[in-house]
Amino acid sequence: MGLELPPVVPPVASYVPAVRTGSLVYTSGQLPMVDGKLPLVGKVGAEVTAEQAQDLARTCALNAIAAIDALVGIDSIVKVVKVVGFVASAPGFTGQPGVINGASNLLGDVFGDAGVHARSAVGVAELPLNAPVEVELIVEVA
Repeated sequence: MGLELPPVVPPVASYVPAVRTGSLVYTSGQLPMVDGKLPLVGKVGAEVTAEQAQDLARTCALNAIAAIDALVGIDSIVKVVKVVGFVASAPGFTGQPGVINGASNLLGDVFGDAGVHARSAVGVAELPLNAPVEVELIVEVA
């Protein structure tokens, strides 16, 4: 697919990028950081288009996969269980599910049937560092 896992994004506060309990790995919310910075900031539906935000959600998912890989190895992933996506939304913007499709579609492309998951897509007023999107994953591992 031509994808390369990025380095794990260092935490911006007091947490770790991912934690395992039993057969599940939970990632912390991943921002769409690229080379240590956000490529776009602002609200989706105002400063950021839905299409741009969908690409950013894809980056968030890739960053989450990198966090899982660093903890247990990508080959340990058996199933993507749940995706939670947060979209910093301008007033009146209701396209959160379409934005988070960027993450969901990437997971399906990478993991096939094992990438099919439950999901929440939530509109919020603000995200850390003025990020437009944040994504967290729960995966089952071997």
